[in-house]
Amino acid sequence: MSDLATLLEVGGPVAALGGGAAYARARHPGVYWSMVGLPVSTVRLLSSYGSVMEACGLTVAPSRLRVLAVKATTRREVRPVPPRRGIIRPTTTGLRVRLRLAPGQEPADVAASAERLRHAWGVHAVYVTTIKPGVVELRLVGFDVLRRVRMPRKLRPDILRVPVALCEDATPFVRDYRTVPHQLTLGATLSGKSMYLRHLVAGLARQPVALVGIDCKRGVELAPFAPRLSALATDPEQAAELLPVLIKEMEDRYDLIKARQGIAPSTPDEEITSDIWGLPEHERPAPVVLFVDEVAELFLVATKKDEERRDEMVTQLIRLAQLGRAAGIYLEVCGQRFGAELGKGATMLRAQLTGRVCHRVNDEASAKMALGDIAPEAVSAACAIAPERPGLAVAGDTSGGWSRIRTPYLSLGDAAETCRAFAPLVPDLPALKPFRPDVPVRPPVETPGPVVRPRPVTD
Repeated sequence: MSDLATLLEVGGPVAALGGGAAYARARHPGVYWSMVGLPVSTVRLLSSYGSVMEACGLTVAPSRLRVLAVKATTRREVRPVPPRRGIIRPTTTGLRVRLRLAPGQEPADVAASAERLRHAWGVHAVYVTTIKPGVVELRLVGFDVLRRVRMPRKLRPDILRVPVALCEDATPFVRDYRTVPHQLTLGATLSGKSMYLRHLVAGLARQPVALVGIDCKRGVELAPFAPRLSALATDPEQAAELLPVLIKEMEDRYDLIKARQGIAPSTPDEEITSDIWGLPEHERPAPVVLFVDEVAELFLVATKKDEERRDEMVTQLIRLAQLGRAAGIYLEVCGQRFGAELGKGATMLRAQLTGRVCHRVNDEASAKMALGDIAPEAVSAACAIAPERPGLAVAGDTSGGWSRIRTPYLSLGDAAETCRAFAPLVPDLPALKPFRPDVPVRPPVETPGPVVRPRPVTD
């Protein structure tokens, strides 16, 4: 009985500790990783590094000098040499360690063994990044960071750079309009496309940028952000009036750039520019970001007159996509489906959109429209997105690289409040004033007074 009592006394705390660890792993994976996963994975990596590298075929024969030194000093067997490992750097989501590749190795060799390394060291995923020739970095992610998205706290804000989602390797996905000027975002209903758009608008609202919207769903997506918008078109007729104004604004900016290029012999080379970013700050016009939601509505026609208007609008969008970057005009085109069946000019417009983000779609053809021409292997990843994970998407660009991302939750009220708070940042663009949306005046909030209760009647 005494042994049983002792066992119960010891087993109770152990069971409680194990239950607490299981609960933390399921509900608070970040806490579990910091307390349990991080030390365990570090010990596994340190104790099995050489054998794991050898099993993965990432070792090379030692040099002759090393062989002679080992034979002269010890009688040990000369073993193959793994890549030289750097200092292990823990993070809140995993580990980072740099490897110096041995002669004859390449980063693709390490990337091909990422799945084996994941199982050997007991982590959620392993990603390989090239730092410089001969040096790669292993990013070990301890848990599924896309299940509950928590954006990193330390993010450097910059003009036209918006951290909008989290990548599967725990790094932020930053929408950088200076690097990728135009983008196509596709997604079916309830896929998280609107959440992605909210983050973009709320992030750009804090910057001195002109925001222009075309929302042919009567403005239900972009109208809540009206206080921060410089222009808004809510149907194809208004869009047909707004796009020529943007074309004229682009042409005026090119005239400004050419005037600056009236090169005199005494003009320094650094003052010669081919876009607005080379202009002096006091002469530089505000950048313009055009959001087009449900782009298919601009292509749909019912009459011959509508067809002529459609062709004109598509031509104007293509001109903005081809020439707008140098004038500081950027496109963010969103829709549920975007392909050649929409009509003339659709494929040409898509070819000008460098960035691609594909949320859950209803068919494989839609995923191929978004990613098939830049990263064919990403199509299957986009088709595997489950409806239970809204906001999950596959992001790629014309360089061929792609990754899974997920947008954190942002309520429509919070995004609208951000736009309302930064309404004074709306740039002064006279050409867009006729299209400035009406902002309803908010009724004053009445502060309720104290509740007066009747006194009880006493005899």
